[in-house]
Amino acid sequence: MLLETLKLALQAILRNALRSFLTLLGVVIGVGAVIAMVTIGQGATAKVEADLSKLGSNLLFVRPGQFGPGRSSAEARPFFAKDIEALRAQLRGVRAVAPVAQSSSTLVSGSESRTVTAIGSDNDYLITQDWALAAGRRFHEGEIRGGKGVCLIGATVRREMFGDQPALGGRVRLGKMSCDIVGVLEAKGEAGFGLDQDDTILMPIRAFQRRIQGSNQIGRIMISAADGASTAKVQADIERLLRERRKIGPDQEDDFAVADMKQIAQAQ
Repeated sequence: MLLETLKLALQAILRNALRSFLTLLGVVIGVGAVIAMVTIGQGATAKVEADLSKLGSNLLFVRPGQFGPGRSSAEARPFFAKDIEALRAQLRGVRAVAPVAQSSSTLVSGSESRTVTAIGSDNDYLITQDWALAAGRRFHEGEIRGGKGVCLIGATVRREMFGDQPALGGRVRLGKMSCDIVGVLEAKGEAGFGLDQDDTILMPIRAFQRRIQGSNQIGRIMISAADGASTAKVQADIERLLRERRKIGPDQEDDFAVADMKQIAQAQ
C-alpha cells in the first residue's frame, strides 16, 4: 500500500514537474526567510546589549523633566550640587553618584582642532561608566573642589589631536579655557546610535560650569547601584528622596525622570 502511494506521488510530481519545482522553491524560500529573520533578530539584540553594556553596569540615569514626546528637559527645574550631596549621603546600595554637565565644544591643541563632547563631572563618573585609565591619574580632590583646569581625554581625542606625540602632560584649549591633560582614558569604542565615547574630554564639574557652561546647573545624574543591590529599590529611593527635596505633593507628577539601564536595554 505504501509502495503504491509513493509511485502515485512520484508520477504526479513528474507529470507536473514545473509546478512541483515552484512549490519546492517556495518552501525553501519560506524556511530560509524565517531562519534569516531569527538570526538577524538575535544578532541585533546582541549588538544592542553589547553597545549599552559599554555605558556602565547597574546604571540609573536621572534627568530633569519627563521622558516622552513634547517633554523637554531644558524647561524643567535642573539639579544642583546640593542634590548630589543629598543623594550620596542618604542613598543605600550604591557605588557612585556622578553629576554630569555636558556640551559640544571645540578643542584646540597647537594647529589641530576638532569638535568633541565636553563633560563636567568628578571621579564618580569613571566608576559609573566602568571606565579605566590607560595612562595618568584621576582628579585630585582639591582640583575638583577648586575647579582647576585639568582634564582627562578619550582615546579618539588623543589619536586625532596628538598622533604619535605624547598627550599626557600636554595642554589643550576648550573654548576659552585651557587645561592640563592629567590622564588618558582607555578606549571604549562606539556605544548605541553610533556614539563614539572616546571622542570626549572630561574635566572637574566646577571648572566646566564656570568656564564652559556659565551656570551651576547639573544636566543629569548617573547612579551606579552596588553589586547585588536591587536597582528597582535604588530607583524607588531616588524618586522618594528627590520628591521630598523638590517638594512635590502626593497628587503631583514628578518633574524629573529616573531610567534603569536594564529598562533602556529592553526597550531598545
